Amino acid sequence: MSYLETTHNVYKAAALKPDVGLCCTTNPIWELPGLKIPKIMQEMNYGCGSTVHARDLTNNPKILYVGVGGGMELLQFAYFSRQKNGVIGVDVVDEMLEASAQNFTEAEALNPWFKKDFVRLEKGNALELPVDSNSIDVAAQNCLFNIFKTEELKKAIAEMFRVLKPHGRLVMSDPTCEQPMSDELRENEQLRALCLSGSIPINDYVRMLTDAGFGTIEIRARKPYRILDPKHYNTDEIIYIESIEVAAIKDPMPSDGPCVFTGKAAIYFGSDDYFDDKAGHILLKNQPLAICDKTAKALKKLNQKDIFISKSTFHYDGGGCC
Repeated sequence: MSYLETTHNVYKAAALKPDVGLCCTTNPIWELPGLKIPKIMQEMNYGCGSTVHARDLTNNPKILYVGVGGGMELLQFAYFSRQKNGVIGVDVVDEMLEASAQNFTEAEALNPWFKKDFVRLEKGNALELPVDSNSIDVAAQNCLFNIFKTEELKKAIAEMFRVLKPHGRLVMSDPTCEQPMSDELRENEQLRALCLSGSIPINDYVRMLTDAGFGTIEIRARKPYRILDPKHYNTDEIIYIESIEVAAIKDPMPSDGPCVFTGKAAIYFGSDDYFDDKAGHILLKNQPLAICDKTAKALKKLNQKDIFISKSTFHYDGGGCC
């Protein structure tokens, strides 16, 4: 049985009988005015973070969500896109699509603003999305792509890039790890079905996104997640896994490479009111400016004694140099 078949069976079972915490740690539910999330959706929340961010969701965007789960994030997305077929949910597991559709009936009863036709559910594969090219404003997936091996992961990211409009956003939440896993652990089909054995270091994860053509990457959150230890897994050492939330933006690729925001900031503290690096960045005195890693490197090369550059926090919340 292939790892994709194993994954299919795991999530078929989770659709037929909710399995709290199946894939990842349970996450807090966003509290939005007038939004009530059915208990069944919370029980079927199989993600490792959140892909719903208000700043991505202005002007009634067209949204694609791959791997529907119990429909919780689809409902949250519909909150910001209250239009017929404003949100498209794609899943390869029939039982998960059916469960999600049933959950939307309950959501409609709880939320006067919500109509089931705000969400369109489609059977489809992440490697060949049933969506037109350049038709989506925000695409999202939560703890799904890390089931894929390298070649399938590249295809899934390329498909998301294809369906996004220019400047559209791919928002993802996935587990990552600092050190490589053993071959035996990485090939463990059950672990892969649980989104763990596909975990890769953040730098490799970002490189796959930029290789697909995304010109801007934002690391929005990095949180402790799980330990794989020798007592319970086929590993000689403790492997620490984190959950990260990332937005990849379909901006044109700059000639000098992508802009990757990892939570760095620059602060100018010299004698003038501001510092102009003559490359498009103005630093006001003692006013921190969020900067991408590329700008941080360029500023360091200037050898200015009156510019402080912070380390990566891996928490980026907008604004900045680009």
